[in-house]
Amino acid sequence: MGDAGLTERQKKWFATVEANFEKQTGRPVAVWVDILKGCPETRPRAQAAWLKATHGIGANHAAHILSAARPADAMGWDDAEGLRAALWAEPRSLAILEALERAAAGVEGVISGQRKGYTSFSRAVQFAAARPLKGGKALLGLKLEAAASPRLAGAVRRESWSERLTSVVELDGPGAVDAEIARLFALAADNG
Repeated sequence: MGDAGLTERQKKWFATVEANFEKQTGRPVAVWVDILKGCPETRPRAQAAWLKATHGIGANHAAHILSAARPADAMGWDDAEGLRAALWAEPRSLAILEALERAAAGVEGVISGQRKGYTSFSRAVQFAAARPLKGGKALLGLKLEAAASPRLAGAVRRESWSERLTSVVELDGPGAVDAEIARLFALAADNG
């Protein structure tokens, strides 16, 4: 995984996962890539589930195996611009993300990172994430209790971004990223 959009703590964590990979899984990555070729699944999430069910491989190690098994010409973690363009293709959703990035720029020490399914915002740890929704909307997850604002709701479904992001707000346009959202964003940043 590339270092773009990662905090120092996250970089160290990924380096530790990589350094201890063979010791923790019992095999080097290249062997796991060969094992993955025998997987009956073709989608990455299903392959990760197969690795867990069949071989007891956890999510982080499975992600490392899948990253190594992916063809070199496929869009990867290091292509933040490509991931962003693919994820935020709808102009209205992109405008919401840009409004969130402006809010992030007003908070010291925030690092934004692009993942395949969401855009993350971190300090020492991730404190916010956003993903586009159908109809030109976006969902913002925050590391806050929902009681912090009437605009927030408790997260009712499991998102791929982090279990620490316990509240969400649906944003229906860039104007929804107002002073209250900026305040909540800064408050969540204090938790990250």
